[in-house]
Amino acid sequence: MIIKIILTIVFLAVMVGVGIYSRKQANSVDGFVLGGRAVGGWLTAFAFGTSYFSAVVFVGYAGQFGWKYGLSSAWIGIGNAVIGSLLAWLVLGRRTKLMTQHISSRTMPDFFGTRYDSQGLRVVASIIAFVFLIPYTAGVYSGISKLFDMGFHIPYEYCIVIMALLTALYVILGGYKATAMNDFVQGIIMLFGIVAVIAVVLSTQGGLTEAFHKMQAATLTAHDAESPLYAEFKPGDFASWFGPNPLSLLGVVVLTSLGTWGLPQMVGKFYSITDEGAIRRGTIISTVFAFVVAGGCYFLGGFGRLFGEPVWNEARHTYKFDDIIPTMLDTAVSSDLLIGMVMVLVLSASMSTLASLVLTSSSTMTLDLIYRDKKSQPGEVEEGSIDDVVAEKIERRKVVIMRVLIVFFIVISVLIALNPPTFIAQLMGISWGALAGAFLAPFMLGLYWRGVTTASVWACFAWGVGITVINMLAGNPVNPINCGAIAMIGGFPVVFIVSLLSPKMKASKVDEVFKCYEK
Repeated sequence: MIIKIILTIVFLAVMVGVGIYSRKQANSVDGFVLGGRAVGGWLTAFAFGTSYFSAVVFVGYAGQFGWKYGLSSAWIGIGNAVIGSLLAWLVLGRRTKLMTQHISSRTMPDFFGTRYDSQGLRVVASIIAFVFLIPYTAGVYSGISKLFDMGFHIPYEYCIVIMALLTALYVILGGYKATAMNDFVQGIIMLFGIVAVIAVVLSTQGGLTEAFHKMQAATLTAHDAESPLYAEFKPGDFASWFGPNPLSLLGVVVLTSLGTWGLPQMVGKFYSITDEGAIRRGTIISTVFAFVVAGGCYFLGGFGRLFGEPVWNEARHTYKFDDIIPTMLDTAVSSDLLIGMVMVLVLSASMSTLASLVLTSSSTMTLDLIYRDKKSQPGEVEEGSIDDVVAEKIERRKVVIMRVLIVFFIVISVLIALNPPTFIAQLMGISWGALAGAFLAPFMLGLYWRGVTTASVWACFAWGVGITVINMLAGNPVNPINCGAIAMIGGFPVVFIVSLLSPKMKASKVDEVFKCYEK
């Protein structure tokens, strides 16, 4: 216990220390939210990866989907690396950097308001972001607390409160620069930690080959057999290429991979990167990171059936999937030093994501709702500009409000996490489905296609949020994971069709926005 406590205290001290070190760069809005748009490729790549993969993946998704699909769940990690990281950087990185800098956009709602010349879009997008980032944050708290309960035997409720306080502390102190620097440290820990954990867990099963043979012999449990997903299950499916239900597996790949393209906290990383050279470096680094971390997490979860059946929740008629990974670790890992490493691994994965979420939410509410300044369009000149002293006071006031809202956002998330409505994967499915369903298509197409109309963006907002909320209120007749995937993919035809049928934007405004690519 002493080893685990020492490792954890050292880790947390470093995180807070970085926050203190970075506080001088967090006095302006650009400094607090974007790190002054001067964050290099390495830091941005690690910030992207560590924000992507948290306890939601390590505890919730790896456990649940490893149990459902066996070793084929590794495809989810591969999809995250290729689609969620590599293609996201290639398709969005450069264009997002250039256009958002050209139109002076600091947040995704700000992008919608300026790109489509509609302050209404900006307001509604900020509300959508704030509301639907909350269940995701609650899922992260829930996941990290499961591991701490296993490692330290600290009650779940205490873990949530402690993590919330520590995350708030270093984000409030140092803003985005502190978050990015901490993400780099946390990312290194995640890379080494996941490799060590996989090696130890497989060694308890006689090594990789022996563990694979055991998975070929894995059978269904009584509760599995009740599920229509496994109606045509055959022995060996849990060690097959595509598992017992390839179509359902594809839905998870789409949600967890394509979803990053439309999440404000992920796309925002491209706003702050220094230059195109840094984007090229970041693309490679981020992809390698995702292969190791995401691939490792899902590969580990695929062996979950070798460690016993999880507890069956009779009230919700489902397994307690969130207990699978903690049970694996509790069974397989006997070294206090390694358990301490696992704790720091999960802390790293989760605190980086939490920091990104609370910073995104607070900045969106401050800049797009409370201080919704009227911005000049690209190419226009502002008249009657305020003097530097007044401008500096307003900037500092905005930063103060963002810090207050960070606390507010964390408190709401903690209250949900203390009594979560469903297990971790479903919380993430609801959050990602609504956010990416609403934002992905109009954001990505808005970077490439001049023909996207304001009406089509409104239609996509209604589509993404509507299908997610209706499904949730109806008792989730469609699994939230699959519903989220449908919301994301469906946004593209919605934007395309409505754009063809609705009034076009003024050509002069669109031309001015797209001038950024001519430089």
